[in-house]
This record gives sequence, structure tokens and C-alpha cells, in this order.
Amino acid sequence: MTKTYFHLTESMFGDREQPLVEAGTLVASSFRFEGGVAALRLRNELGELVLLPFQGQQIWSASFRGRNITMRSMFDQPRPTRTYLETYGGFLLHCGFTAMGVPAAGDSHPLHGELPNAPYQRAYLVAGKDERGSYVGLGGSYQHTVAFSFNYQAEPLVKLYAGSSLFTIDLNITNLKRTPMEYLYMAHVNFRPVDNGRLVYSAHCTPASVRVRTSIPSHVRPGPAFAAFLQELSQHPEKHNVLKPGLAFDPEVALFVDYLADGEGWAHTLQVHPDGSADYIAHRPAELDKGVRWICRTPDQDALGMVLPSTAEPEGYTAEKAKGNVKVLDGGATYHCSMVAGVLTVDEARKLETTIGSLLA
Repeated sequence: MTKTYFHLTESMFGDREQPLVEAGTLVASSFRFEGGVAALRLRNELGELVLLPFQGQQIWSASFRGRNITMRSMFDQPRPTRTYLETYGGFLLHCGFTAMGVPAAGDSHPLHGELPNAPYQRAYLVAGKDERGSYVGLGGSYQHTVAFSFNYQAEPLVKLYAGSSLFTIDLNITNLKRTPMEYLYMAHVNFRPVDNGRLVYSAHCTPASVRVRTSIPSHVRPGPAFAAFLQELSQHPEKHNVLKPGLAFDPEVALFVDYLADGEGWAHTLQVHPDGSADYIAHRPAELDKGVRWICRTPDQDALGMVLPSTAEPEGYTAEKAKGNVKVLDGGATYHCSMVAGVLTVDEARKLETTIGSLLA
């Protein structure tokens, strides 16, 4: 299958948006936010992605079929910083890889590790065709080297396809050392919740399979009713499946979901809108065996991580090590994971909901 690569440099990103590639209905253009962060816009006839080629290769925003599916945050643009909470508002942030989650007692790693705003040494635009159709995409590489400790290379790739409101996300991370390395990874995918949206997913919604996190991260300040709400959800997790405006996802609620995969290895999660269309993400539990759900609905931030596909839960290196969730990548080996995300039409959402129902029957 043919591919054409267009290598990107910081000098290609100016204050005015400039087209780089046009291939039928697929268009890629470069620009720079007022704050200085370089951005790549990928468009097709149904929507667009805005990505940050040199800052974490984040998907900063995603809009399809007439709606912005990205979380609402306090940031109208990304900031040129590596500090997680000082530029937090993107649709997808890669988290990890030497550590991940909220640092707790005994931890020295930054919040969600070094990957979210990592400075990528190489970025490229790619156009081609594969089994899904014609696409335009962004890839690159970031090498993380700490003497006597770590040496790995991260290589993400996002593809937007002609005629589709779904896009793919792939990640390869190679241990460049000759000795094994520990790792943790999370795809922090932040959709925008809608009032009365329904969560439909390929997991049994029981207290055993959908568990509420009861620990409180150090960066949040809950009100007095928060503990009671968590206790109620712990006993009746189904109460979060409809995003009623009165539910107290303030400052945030996290749940750990045991996903089931279909015959092709995919687990499915939808936010079905009141009009019947849906926001969607699929992941492979064989690659990302922990399904973390994160919901934050406050006056300042409105976010639905309907699943953050992960290799561990997000409670920091020390806690995850004690749980046995820290995995090991052999010297020279490569870790790979794949996801699909975007928007489904009413008919597509209805068919997938039926498929999920059959899987859980």
C-alpha cells in the first residue's frame, strides 16, 4: 500500500495557516497558535483534527458531523510547557511511559509521566491508502533517554480517512536498551459530555466489573457530599450510565471497568446523544487491559473520559507496582496499541449498540 511522507520542521509553522497537502477531500495545513505552539490541521468532508506535532503529538481538538467532541476546559489554546495541568484541555494525551497516574507517597514522577507534552524530535505528515481507505495522518518520534535508567523511542500515528468520521490512533514504543524496562501507559481521551447522554459499553455494569475509585487525588478538592456520592456509585454503578445534569461529577469521578472484547478483539464504548448519534472509541483489551473511566463536570471543565485505555490504573507508580500492574518491556522489544475514535451516525450507533447487547447476553 502506497505512502507518501512529508517531513515537518518547526519553521514550516507560521502565524498564518498554510496548506501542505491536498489529496482529494483530504487536506493538511500548518499554523501556529498565538501562544507559539505549532499545530497541524487534518480535514476531510466530515470534520477535522488539530494536532500538536512537536508537543506530545497530542490531538488538541476533534470536530465531526457538526460538533466539537473535545472536552471543555479552561484553555482556549495549548501552552508551550511540559507541565501537565498548565496546558490541559486536549482530546488525546499519551500518558506514561516510565510512570503514569497521580503521584502519591513514594512517587517522584510528574503527573501522568513524561509523554503528554514531550518535545518530539521528529514529525511527519503521511498520505496513503490502506484497508480502511485513503488517509492523511501525523506521525513522529520522541526519544526519552536518562543515563543508567531509560532509553526508549515513542512513535505515535493518527490517521484521518476520506469520507469517515472515525480516525485511528496507533502507538509503538521501543525499548532501545539491551535490558528490560518497566512501563505504564494510558491514552487520556477526553470527549465532551452531553446532558442525558447514555454510556453504552462492552462490560457488565455490576459493582464487581465497574469499580469506583475511592482515593482522592491530591490536585482535587471535593465538597462534603462527594464521599456519599462515591459510596452510592460503588453500590449502584449503573447510576452513572446516563449523564443527568444533577449528578455530582464535581470535581471528578473515576471508575475501573472490566471490558469484554468482541470476536475481533475490540472493546467498544459509546456516548449516545439524545438525537441517537454517538461519540465512540474502541480499544483492544489484549493491548490495553485496564479500562479507566473519568468524568469531570464542573462550571469550568466538562470532560468525559468514557474510557481511557490503559495498562494500569492511574494511582501512581508505587501504588500500581504494589497491585502488580507495572509491566515489563524486554530490551529491544516494542510495545504496540491501537484505538479507533470519532462519531457514529444514528444508524451506526444503533447497530453497534445491538452488537454490544449480544456480546453481553
